[in-house]
Amino acid sequence: MKIDLRSVVLTLAALAVLGLIGASAVVGLGLYNVSARAGHLPGVPWVLHTTFLQSVSLRARPEALTPELTDALASLGAKHFDAACRVCHSAPGYERTATMRAMKPMPPHITEAVGDWEPNELHWIVYEGVKMSGMPHWAADRPEEVWSTVAFLTRVQRGLNRQQYDALTAVPKADPRGFAYCATCHEKSGVSGNPHIPRLDILSEEYMTRALRAFRSGARDSGIMQHAATEVPLADLPRLASIFADQEPVGDAEPLTSLALRGRRIAMEGAPDSDVAACAACHGPWPDPINPAYPSLSGQYRPYLETQLRLWRAGERGGSEVAEIMHQAAARLTDAQIEAVSAWYASRNPEELNQVNAGRN
Repeated sequence: MKIDLRSVVLTLAALAVLGLIGASAVVGLGLYNVSARAGHLPGVPWVLHTTFLQSVSLRARPEALTPELTDALASLGAKHFDAACRVCHSAPGYERTATMRAMKPMPPHITEAVGDWEPNELHWIVYEGVKMSGMPHWAADRPEEVWSTVAFLTRVQRGLNRQQYDALTAVPKADPRGFAYCATCHEKSGVSGNPHIPRLDILSEEYMTRALRAFRSGARDSGIMQHAATEVPLADLPRLASIFADQEPVGDAEPLTSLALRGRRIAMEGAPDSDVAACAACHGPWPDPINPAYPSLSGQYRPYLETQLRLWRAGERGGSEVAEIMHQAAARLTDAQIEAVSAWYASRNPEELNQVNAGRN
């Protein structure tokens, strides 16, 4: 049997044209019913879900790159989940609302959503989001931040109950309006004790107000803080910053180790071998007067400082008029130097800011 190739080509071309006309009619005339009440056509949910599973499996970062998912990370992740994710996925020990159940596709309860995903796969899902599901991507280009939420989700996988969830996300009783929300992570004193959350009692009102405005505008990246800064009215940001700035810096510094002593020279004298200026010129410990535009670092948590310096070095930190100076300075620091200078500032007495202020008054 002889096949007429020309007829086959013409037939395929005609079918393609008819398909295009049909698709145009569906889109242009509104023939496809987008009603959430009607839901998807048979088979479509299976196709979408299978595509989702295979896509995550293909693209998730290697398991070897998963950091230690500590309780401190999980605590931070729980608080962010409660503010940003619970509205769709409910929470351990809580039922889904009628509105959640009416969504198409219906967001799975968080205890179901975590399934048996590996941490690296959960990281990809939370950071990238999922098309056509209402699941947004992480609000900032900060993939390392996502590990806090992943750490929390692994606790959900282990059977986190309602009482444990409530303890992790408890909101302190605090006034004025909006301050209790900030205190959920930072505590009323501005000192959470969580090394991934910066202590605020050593920072000035001016610096914190600028930082909050930068987070709110997106000039400074942080999926956690950008969400938090947009939960609070813009006009309230300076007032909330002033409450934390009025706290008296207290607490014990980290031990002065040999690593910290190596960092002292970088902080106080700079690093001549890599042309890095002294950190103390802007960040203290200062002589009199203090420049409120720059953050004091004495007593700040070492893990937080290391993260920020690495962000500056990578060019991923902004929201400051001196961003270019910080990018250039951090770009010349090695990992060992970042760890050393962070350890030295963490070993400084956080009360020294009081001492400088007392001498000025």
